[in-house]
Amino acid sequence: MNLSGKVLVITGSNGALGQAVAAALSRYGARLALLDHGQTPSAAPPAGALHYGGIDLTQADAARSAMERVVKEAGRLDGLINVAGGFHWEKLAGGTLESWDSMYRINLRTAVVSCQAALPYLLQGSGGRIVNVGAMGAVKASAGMGAYAASKAGVAKLTEALADELKDRGITVNAILPSILDTPKNRADMAQADFSRWVAPVEAAEVIAFLVSDEARAVTGALIPVVGRV
Repeated sequence: MNLSGKVLVITGSNGALGQAVAAALSRYGARLALLDHGQTPSAAPPAGALHYGGIDLTQADAARSAMERVVKEAGRLDGLINVAGGFHWEKLAGGTLESWDSMYRINLRTAVVSCQAALPYLLQGSGGRIVNVGAMGAVKASAGMGAYAASKAGVAKLTEALADELKDRGITVNAILPSILDTPKNRADMAQADFSRWVAPVEAAEVIAFLVSDEARAVTGALIPVVGRV
């Protein structure tokens, strides 16, 4: 795939998946703008990447300001990859409403706010791309995953609705639905698991790279399972 000339924004760029996506898209020639809540990168960004730290993507003004800076410094915006998110395990019995509110803010609101902020610039070009990161847990949730799964189900419906909204505007909107990503945190939390069955972040990143490429112009509104052997 050749992504040369494309300017792509990645939210949640400091996390394991965000770093893998940045490395993959950079390898295919894209120029990257990395947005994260953390002030400084957790690892060295790819060469030429722009990094914007301290961005609260639950706030519309902050997201709009970040997208404006990207376009001012990079000259254009061709795609948005919404990686920003989080996970919290908590059963409903004995749980709190704050957990549900938190998962909504981190997983769904950040995606909605980022899409709204990026759209005016994506519509200025042709062949814009939006890729959201959902979760297979939104298809079938298990105990303790209610708040997380509900927020990721919202991401799936956002993806479908926005794809339909933009289908005649040249912008595709898709989502990947990972199972368990092979990250250091997940290994620590599930030390007895068979890690070989999980999805490596680089594998998920390759699917995202295809979805932002010109070759994926016919794919929109898709919720693509990326489950490894889970």
